[in-house]
Amino acid sequence: MFFSIVIPTYNRKPILEKCLIALEHQQLSDHKVQGYEIVLVDDGSTDGTLLWLADHKDQFPHVRSLCQDHQGPAAARNLGVNESLGDTIIFIDSDLVVTEQFLQSHADALIEAEKKLGSDRLFTYGWVINTCNFDDPTSEPYKITDFSAAYFATGNVAIAKKWLLMAGLFDTRFQLYGWEDLELGVRLKKLQLTLIKCPAAVGYHWHPPFKLDQIPALIDKEIQRGRMGVLFYQKHPHWEVRLMIQMTWLHRILWGVLSVGGRLNEHTMAPLLQWLINQGKPQLALEIARIFLNWYNVQGVYAAYKEMQQQS
Repeated sequence: MFFSIVIPTYNRKPILEKCLIALEHQQLSDHKVQGYEIVLVDDGSTDGTLLWLADHKDQFPHVRSLCQDHQGPAAARNLGVNESLGDTIIFIDSDLVVTEQFLQSHADALIEAEKKLGSDRLFTYGWVINTCNFDDPTSEPYKITDFSAAYFATGNVAIAKKWLLMAGLFDTRFQLYGWEDLELGVRLKKLQLTLIKCPAAVGYHWHPPFKLDQIPALIDKEIQRGRMGVLFYQKHPHWEVRLMIQMTWLHRILWGVLSVGGRLNEHTMAPLLQWLINQGKPQLALEIARIFLNWYNVQGVYAAYKEMQQQS
């Protein structure tokens, strides 16, 4: 088994350094893993990522860097897979910091599951723990909010390259934020691949502590996610996808009631959110902000769906 760790990156140089250092310190305990490479795809960064990597290439012997114009993570991951040398692909994001047992844990889980199932139609998904601790991200404990019910998500997943090629890789029409990995997951599910949870393969997903000035960008992401959700539904017009993208009357009523028809928003809730931030509880403030962020998402979904209907 030879791993190719495919990482798309865009203007994340500070945390990317921690990500790559952690991957260079993997402890492989047996001969099952013949080796690994890190395929870093720079998606048109403007922060000097590639220049920095060239200046520090001796620190990262496993890294092969590729670059493309800014096209989004779907195109970046496709480029990484197509240029990879490994038989097994691991997808992580460039703001993920892993433990020293990360690769070995994925390898053990893949081999054990294949023996148990009597088939190699499977992939492993590790834990992703969210943290805003930049200095020591791996000290963050697992929280209930870190749970994910997604079938296939690229935050921390290992899968045989042949299944990705058979499914057709990522759809590069997903150029805005969201859904390109779960859409590929629908196609992988049609190939009858089994999801194997691998909590021993832990990655710590860093993001800066929540501040009020982040809200406009977060709202924009939710609107983008709504638009990409409609593209997802356009490709797979099933009830399961409608539930995923929150395009149901249930979601419309739920977030409408919780946000009081949009009256609880970034303006009216700002004093409470700022108070929580001042109390040292930025993560709680972010979770409360998700009330109106989800409202924006649902509004974005239905606006994009109406636009799609008008065009057709």
